[in-house]
Amino acid sequence: MTSSFNDLGLSEARVQFLANLGFLTPTPIQIQAIPHLLAGRDVMGQAQTGTGKTAAFSLPILEHIDVNLLQVQALILTPTRELALQVCQAIRSFSDDTRLHMLPIYGGQAIDRQIMRLRKGVQIVVGTPGRVLDLLDRGDLKLNQVRWLVLDEADEMLNMGFIDDVEKILSKAPAQRQTAFFSATMAPSIRKLVTRFLKLPVTVTIEQPKAAPNRINQVAYLVPRGCSKAKALQPILELEDPESALIFVRTRRTAAELTGQLQAAGHSVDEYHGDLSQVQRERLLVRFRQQQVRWVVATDIAARGIHVEDLTHVINFDLPDSVENYVHRIGRTGRAGKEGTALSLIQPLERRKLRDIERHVRSTLEVRSIPTRAQIEARYLERLQSKVREALSGERMASFLPIVAQLSEEYDPHAIAAAALQLAYDQTRPNWTQDDYIAEDTNDGGSSKPRPSNAKSSLVKRSKASATHQK
Repeated sequence: MTSSFNDLGLSEARVQFLANLGFLTPTPIQIQAIPHLLAGRDVMGQAQTGTGKTAAFSLPILEHIDVNLLQVQALILTPTRELALQVCQAIRSFSDDTRLHMLPIYGGQAIDRQIMRLRKGVQIVVGTPGRVLDLLDRGDLKLNQVRWLVLDEADEMLNMGFIDDVEKILSKAPAQRQTAFFSATMAPSIRKLVTRFLKLPVTVTIEQPKAAPNRINQVAYLVPRGCSKAKALQPILELEDPESALIFVRTRRTAAELTGQLQAAGHSVDEYHGDLSQVQRERLLVRFRQQQVRWVVATDIAARGIHVEDLTHVINFDLPDSVENYVHRIGRTGRAGKEGTALSLIQPLERRKLRDIERHVRSTLEVRSIPTRAQIEARYLERLQSKVREALSGERMASFLPIVAQLSEEYDPHAIAAAALQLAYDQTRPNWTQDDYIAEDTNDGGSSKPRPSNAKSSLVKRSKASATHQK
């Protein structure tokens, strides 16, 4: 298998630029698609989210784009505004040519501003079908010089009802063009579009049935009968303590309710769904990427629209309707060779869904009970010990040595260290109470008498973020 970008047919300057960015080894979709696209062939690429599709279609375009011609030469269609911005940003990162101009166009942003940019001249447009068609109908977006047309996340685009818009756009583009479709699935509607609009396409398929099991640790937490998932989530979050997480729910109402409960418990969290304005969404994404907010509770509109570097956790508060969406969701973490964790809350009646997921990913998920108080406290002690090890290797420790020397005249050094650890632990440990209950799960899935909760919803009154995380 090809092990470097040098073997794909890219220019030496492009390969060197990618190397400077840290891109040394192409992904499977890039290995298979880039040579065909460079050769001018139409391509139908089937690959999951997070496999490197953006570079697969954008690098060949960048190789041949005419930077001296200020007209639209490449049009890339995406299903969501967020993905349009993400793709545009990624393409910008692959080139440092100041003569290259790109424009994301989507609803929710003033169309006059987009028209002004188009009139100044751009070579690459990345947009959502509705806004692209609107600008075409107005005559402000012209496709007569388009040489490349790409559908990114084609299946999601059609699932969102854009098929008529997509067909109109494809029909308006010049016949002498190169076309590429990239999709996670190959639905009949996708095949019809391929047959109609692609010329002798090369089909590239990247199998990813296991959803990158080597990089994503998949765990299912079994919610006991009679226990709400919101109550069960609290001790899970205490045990896992995600640095950054997407928490997926099914409805906007659940997103709002769960966000409110987690905020009341002191967590740094906000909500992301279709009821938010475009300005609110963009502000939240900026805050999330800048780690001003740690967790985002989202509906599936964010499954393919949010991209955050180093996302540590994906949490399925509600299981998705399809196993394909499960793969898309957890694909938000464990990217770029890094490890990630995917947690799913499973109620007893959802065991069949769990089996369907396991068959699809060809792996058995580890099933755990809701964490106990003892387990969470043990995890706190582990984290505290880790922090002490970091402090021992740091420079600030020296400023505290005189205090230790003074106390050593009266106390044993081991006792001094233990007392310091006690103070640190008491500042961060959960405020355990006995007035919150979770029904204990049994092996046969039956109900049992309630026992003290593993975690009270207010157990994290210690604030994990500043008050600025409030909406």
